[in-house]
Amino acid sequence: MSEEQKEHKHWIVYPLGSKPKWGLAVLLGIQQYLTMFGATVLIPFIVGGAMGLPPEELALMISTIFFTSGLCTLIQQSALGNKLPVIQGGTFSFLGPTFAILGLCTAEMATSAGVPLWQLKIQMVAGAIMVASVVEIVLGYTGIMGQVRKLISPIVIGPTIAMIGLALFGIGAPWMATNWIISLITLVALILYSQVFSHKSKVFMLFPVLLAIATGWVFSLLGTVTGMIPEGNAANLSGKLGLIASAPLISFKPMLPFKWGFPDFGSSVLWAGVFGMLAGYLASMIESIGDYYACARISEAPVPTGKMISRGLGAEGLGCFIAGILQTANGTTTYSENIGSIGLTKVASRRVVRCGAAVMLIIPVIGKFGAVLATLPMPVVGAMFVGLFGMIASVGLSNLQIVNLNNSRNLFIIGISFFAGLSVPFWFTPHYDVGTGQIVSGALAWGTPGSFINVVGNIFQAILSTGMAVTAIIGIILDNLLPGATRAERGLEVWESEASDEAWEEAEAKWDAMEEGEMRPV
Repeated sequence: MSEEQKEHKHWIVYPLGSKPKWGLAVLLGIQQYLTMFGATVLIPFIVGGAMGLPPEELALMISTIFFTSGLCTLIQQSALGNKLPVIQGGTFSFLGPTFAILGLCTAEMATSAGVPLWQLKIQMVAGAIMVASVVEIVLGYTGIMGQVRKLISPIVIGPTIAMIGLALFGIGAPWMATNWIISLITLVALILYSQVFSHKSKVFMLFPVLLAIATGWVFSLLGTVTGMIPEGNAANLSGKLGLIASAPLISFKPMLPFKWGFPDFGSSVLWAGVFGMLAGYLASMIESIGDYYACARISEAPVPTGKMISRGLGAEGLGCFIAGILQTANGTTTYSENIGSIGLTKVASRRVVRCGAAVMLIIPVIGKFGAVLATLPMPVVGAMFVGLFGMIASVGLSNLQIVNLNNSRNLFIIGISFFAGLSVPFWFTPHYDVGTGQIVSGALAWGTPGSFINVVGNIFQAILSTGMAVTAIIGIILDNLLPGATRAERGLEVWESEASDEAWEEAEAKWDAMEEGEMRPV
């Protein structure tokens, strides 16, 4: 291979500005969304279960959150967003504040409002999300959050991105354990398709995630039909296949605003929830900044600029406001799953993400199609999480290659940021203690529910139970206060040379020069 050929060899075959054929782009877009179906469905199940939603209302909430995901992704891909190939969807950062609001809602309040209690809870959560979203919109579009970038170095962002993957270690193996045979078949298929067969076939190179999910689903179906997978097992599809039969053919309810009633913005419960939600927004913004850096790096794009970070967070705040109007009982943030999928599929095209988002606007309307996708078994999703989140963790670590790792000061900050990000949330999040056999938690249950000190406790609880937030905060403080390293040793000089409008203009020019359907050599 000549030096010129080596120079033009890339990891990503479809970069951000590339233009895959439209049919291929749609299939690749659906594949991107399949990686986050498990998490997207899980959030309505968790929140809906806590609210006591009737089954038909829970199904409507699931459809609504998918529709909102597609709409918010398109906003992020427009001039209002940063145009990175990131997918928007529900966030676990809002669960803590949401549960706090649900605890404040009473049957007496519902009776007074003339609605069922579960409907009142949806209204309160939606209202708190809408009000708190204004803060993220302002912090984003005014450029304030973009200035935070000046405090962030590769020493900070490396562990923070890695924690995006590592913090969800509790989902991978436990979900796989619901049926080890199906999950291992899926994981082995993912490894073979993405790392072995991808070098021999274009199909396996572009669709390893979709093919691995299909493999796991087919084996689950065979096990269900033959009786080898008993009823009640997470891989058994018998109950889920019934969802397809009962799903409506067409339904426009997911796109209706305030379908469960207009929030009472004069309620003290709603405003108490707003302050708790702000903690969820803070954790979400920190995680999203890490996602932007991870997405750009894995997509072989320049480092995000302060303006891009600001627009991205502003678009996420706008998405949360829309999520409140559509009443998903959750907000929206950048999904880490699709960033890992970019690494496995080598596809980072904006056209692909936009096509996937357009499909998400259609799926909730076509009830049967959405029901089919909702049948993904838990062990299959768990296996995908192991592969995808592992990729994200390694992408985070790759940021450290421009840091002087022979400097003990840098190693100290990286180590303590990692350990704190894993250890602190373990205490502040409820968990099972093997020694005592009890559920323990370091919950900050300060004051009476709804009081100022209680709200403050909820804010700290949301931050301290989020691994990415803990890692980022400790890393930022130590890296900007401790002496002993030059800007070059911290990796800042390399970043500053790459994070510029000129670098992006040069990259955009190269992408625009690509012809329709052209792939880069790998």
